[in-house]
Amino acid sequence: MVLGYDLFAHMLNTNEDMMKMARMVAYTEGLPVVADPGILSPQAFVDELFQDRFPNEYLGDTNLRLAVDVSQMVGIRFGETVKAYVEKYRDASRLTAIPLGIAGWLRYMLAVDDEGNKYELAPDPMNEELQEQLGDIVIEKPETFQDQLKPILSNQRLFFTDLYQAGVGEKIEQMFREMIAGPGAVKATIHKYVNK
Repeated sequence: MVLGYDLFAHMLNTNEDMMKMARMVAYTEGLPVVADPGILSPQAFVDELFQDRFPNEYLGDTNLRLAVDVSQMVGIRFGETVKAYVEKYRDASRLTAIPLGIAGWLRYMLAVDDEGNKYELAPDPMNEELQEQLGDIVIEKPETFQDQLKPILSNQRLFFTDLYQAGVGEKIEQMFREMIAGPGAVKATIHKYVNK
């Protein structure tokens, strides 16, 4: 949405940085701490996603549809991995793509794309609350960003853990600050962090 893509598969097939980020989330950061349920190999599942499902533009998954109720899934998608890193390594500070994904979700909540155009958010039970918390942040005016993310990133109802205590809250704030610098800042921020 923020980068102007309608289809998820088209985004991954044509944007090298977004594919790198997706692979980092799954392979580099997710698989090392995921529990193996035995019934299905996590490695085989991720391989299938990247080899068969994600690249298939005929599936027609739109980014707007994938963003429906995302506040209810961000803990499952990212919070559980953060918790696993805290359990295994004492904190999650070694993570990059997952904090970048969370920063990107919060940047999405501003409802302005990377070129400065407004868009409609997907339905979500927390849209109003989150937009109110982020309401005085203005793109191209990083100074308007102060402590607005603190109640969100420390919300254990959202992430199942306090992201500051987990060692990634400040990292997410820094990434978010870079993403609001102006037109093209989201693309530049993603490029910077997935190519470190």
